[in-house]
Amino acid sequence: MTSTPLLTATASGDTLELRPGGSWTAVNAAALERMSSDVTPQLDQAPSVKVDMTGLRELDTLGAWMLEKMSRRVTSVGHRADVVGVADNYAGLIEEVHQVNRHNAAAVRPLNPVVLKLNDIGRSAISATGDVGAFLQMLGSLFMALIGVLRRPRSLRITSLVYQLYRVGWQAIPIVVLITFLIGAIIAQQGFFHFRKFGADSYVVDMVGILVLRELGVLIVAIMVAGRSGSAYTAELGSMKMREEIDALSTMGLDPVEVLILPRVIALVLALPILSFIGSLAALYGGGLVAQFYGGMGPQIYLARLHDAVSVTHFEVGILKAPFMALVIGIVACSEGLRVKGSAESLGKQTTTSVVKSIFLVIVLDGLFAIFFASIGM
Repeated sequence: MTSTPLLTATASGDTLELRPGGSWTAVNAAALERMSSDVTPQLDQAPSVKVDMTGLRELDTLGAWMLEKMSRRVTSVGHRADVVGVADNYAGLIEEVHQVNRHNAAAVRPLNPVVLKLNDIGRSAISATGDVGAFLQMLGSLFMALIGVLRRPRSLRITSLVYQLYRVGWQAIPIVVLITFLIGAIIAQQGFFHFRKFGADSYVVDMVGILVLRELGVLIVAIMVAGRSGSAYTAELGSMKMREEIDALSTMGLDPVEVLILPRVIALVLALPILSFIGSLAALYGGGLVAQFYGGMGPQIYLARLHDAVSVTHFEVGILKAPFMALVIGIVACSEGLRVKGSAESLGKQTTTSVVKSIFLVIVLDGLFAIFFASIGM
């Protein structure tokens, strides 16, 4: 049966005498906190404090810690605190609490900035190595799944492939046409604005045709697909990973790569060249409209100049990049989706990482293709 806790404070000369009594246990935590707060002003002013624990009837860890806090408050400002009248059955508890947090944490030596920078570089290198390993692992898994499909054509999930092709290709046409149309129009407008100073208006058509067919058409479309479809792939596979649906497929004896990833990647590889072709036509059309209304160049002149400026080679250079860019986007998106952990924060992080990596690799791949085609004279 617990009793009411008590705490009396009596000033005797320069010494403040505290007499705790009753039950200092966790049951009376609110009352103990209130009493401790009430005597705090006296503790701060007293040169020395004496805690007489003769009247204590019950004491647990919480009560002992409340008394210890008051003693430490006095000693922290350089004053003296004495504890007397401790019963034998409470002496061990009082001593244990008295030793808690007595050792200050060792000061951490600041590291050399050069060492910190080298540490960051090393961690980045390790992370990049892990990313390359995940990319190659997914590429190998896709290759093995593709071999299995070629050996057993009926194992290819046509329904899933057609659905993914509809999502990645057909539903993306409006936004691809809009963006590429505007890009072509802006390039043509800026070309006419600057080339007109030199009387070279006709060369704007050359610039628009070559840029769109060789570089910008496929690059802009690939970046849009990475942001639109790549992020969707990562989010879908990440959600399945969080709900353990992918583990369930493995338990059922099905290959998650063959069931979930292969149809998505094949759909991307098929859709991106088509979208690049449509986007290039939209960009050329946008450039033609600007040439007519801003540059004063009629459609016949624009088409004739375009026919003289570009060739099938320019179109081939652009369209050959599309399947490889689609493969990179698909592998990165799916591998990042499978790396999602069991939290929504991880899902958002991996989705963002997927888009950033895809766009970066697409641009790097475009640069490598540019060097390659230049070296072979295309």
